[in-house]
Amino acid sequence: MGASVLAVGAWLKNRACRMGDDGVEWSELHGDLSDPQACAALESSVQALIRSASSRGRPVRAIAHDWHPDFFSTWLALRMADTLGVAAVGVQHHHAHLAAVMAEHGIEAPALGLALDGVGLGTDGAAWGGELLWTDGATFERLGHLQPLALPGGDRAAREPWRMAASVLHALGRGDEIVPRFVHGVGAGVAAGVQQLLQRGLNCPTTSSAGRWFDAAAAALGLCLRQTDEAQAAVALERVAAAALAQWPQAVPLPGAVVHPDGCVDLRTVVAPLFDIRDPRDVGVAAAGFHLALADALCDALLAAARVRGVRHALLGGGCFFNRILRERCVQRLQAAGMDVFLPGAMGCGDAGLAIGQAWVAAHRLALPRPRNVTKEFIACV
Repeated sequence: MGASVLAVGAWLKNRACRMGDDGVEWSELHGDLSDPQACAALESSVQALIRSASSRGRPVRAIAHDWHPDFFSTWLALRMADTLGVAAVGVQHHHAHLAAVMAEHGIEAPALGLALDGVGLGTDGAAWGGELLWTDGATFERLGHLQPLALPGGDRAAREPWRMAASVLHALGRGDEIVPRFVHGVGAGVAAGVQQLLQRGLNCPTTSSAGRWFDAAAAALGLCLRQTDEAQAAVALERVAAAALAQWPQAVPLPGAVVHPDGCVDLRTVVAPLFDIRDPRDVGVAAAGFHLALADALCDALLAAARVRGVRHALLGGGCFFNRILRERCVQRLQAAGMDVFLPGAMGCGDAGLAIGQAWVAAHRLALPRPRNVTKEFIACV
């Protein structure tokens, strides 16, 4: 009799799946698990996938989930694993993003990958999101990351890009510019409060998130101070950058990116000149230069690691790769250097396709059956 791995996804854009040697069976998209109805829908889908697995003669032998202990999906996975008497397997968020690419392309060899998104819990307990990882089936190693930035006000900084711009100013030693720069947008009291948080290091957890660097760049250029929709600042930044590149395709990366020997990619001096742009006609060119500088620096870090590791497979995963400029620049740079580049397939690069990566890692860890190429072996959604 065969066996299956069930994976429950993460928090945002939740979708679950079942993987076995008969292919991959997906649930419907549930949405974000901040919605109780989405949580109920996920639980119903998990029950349906368990029943389907049994009916196909491939009962669930493990349930994979995100590392974050407070996600409803994690609680559900632990509860269902206990009920079934099977293993519960935690999978780091960014490892799952890259494993999803490996699963969709049937890659069994070790690979290097860039996992870029808004947030995921790292091995050190910090918020990750701009990661260079080496991955080999069930294992991974963090080889590099974007320079961490403080999140003044914690999660609120992800909703208010001006706070990330303030964080960069503080990191540049220009914290005294925070109040005069943002007083008209957010008010003197609020701006001064954030300046004080940064100075004292209070309620300022750090993150290596690529999404927060996009926020900082957008706010520095005055494109978005607060966002009501997900990735609103990053979309605004990409829009003006794309328009500039269409008019001036010879635009060049902004200078100043530093790739340190430990793999840390520092963009502070790339963002610094964005605060000083006054002419609206220069905003698009600067936005394009930021995109190109970010992509080039991350690719430089990956290529340096590839030379050391002797790896030719490069994986690109995480929601930031919905950004066409970033995606195309990374593919171009890596392919020009002789790398074989692999992108997410049918389920996309965001969290809606994360579960297949979770299942892939768990199947390797427990030596359970898996399809050779899941892009060719999808089963209808339940």
